[in-house]
Amino acid sequence: MASINMSTVHSSSSLRLHFPFSFTRIPKFSYCSHIRPSLSFHSISLKPIYPGRPRVVTIVSAVNKLSETERVAVPPEAEDLAGKLSPDSGVYAVYDKNDDLQFIGISRNVAASVVSHIKSVPELCHSVKVGIVDEPDRTALTQAWKSWMEEHIAATGKVPPGNESGNATWTRKLPKRKPDLRLTPGRNVKLTVPLEELIDRLVKENKVVAFIKGSRNAPQCGFSQRVVGILESQGVDYETLDVLDEEHNHGLRETLKRYSNWPTFPQVFVKGELVGGCDILSSMYEKGELAGLFDK
Repeated sequence: MASINMSTVHSSSSLRLHFPFSFTRIPKFSYCSHIRPSLSFHSISLKPIYPGRPRVVTIVSAVNKLSETERVAVPPEAEDLAGKLSPDSGVYAVYDKNDDLQFIGISRNVAASVVSHIKSVPELCHSVKVGIVDEPDRTALTQAWKSWMEEHIAATGKVPPGNESGNATWTRKLPKRKPDLRLTPGRNVKLTVPLEELIDRLVKENKVVAFIKGSRNAPQCGFSQRVVGILESQGVDYETLDVLDEEHNHGLRETLKRYSNWPTFPQVFVKGELVGGCDILSSMYEKGELAGLFDK
């Protein structure tokens, strides 16, 4: 859980505010797996940390003002949010039934974070505002959060209850993520079966398999990041393989293209059948069709 010292925002007191940075098991597949370290973010200070000559940093963000952002009503069932909120990175604000702002947070997967809040504190989640950050590095996300927080403090003179120091209502311990699967122990290990047969067995023995660029903890392209975000928001049990890992998945990219007859990545398989890539999965998510697909 990261924290931001907001003493530069409110001159009369030093406020220490908290926000979640969400990025959300031994695998069934037995060939080989590897746990990659999950992303962690330590305390972020908005005060200058370099003495001497100050540096000028320009941050461009397309996030609207908090007051100009449309509010989305939260349905009774958290799963009904599918299609209403984006699984992309951004800043979000949660309001209670009295339209009082309770919490401002940032997340690598806004939809999954809001669903988590609805399940843990449903009585405080009546509506939500979301601002998607186009280039979601840590600095851009933090700046978006800071701008919304400053605007709220300027308008009300107080910090949202959930962001007050010591308030743990909105914080949660991040679950341990599954490791990515590996097809081989190493590039120099000779396979006893063809690679295409390994792929066939993998997608048929696991309910959901996503072939992505990078790991589930650190996707290496925006399309892979969005696919991981959508799968996480659905709460589905899924496996991932990094098609860029030439050490342990050597030859996977070209072999998978022939196996699936699909030229691009990511590729998502459900019960042995190719569903498609990012565009198809995103369209199904927005239409609320994924729950039915995974429940079949």
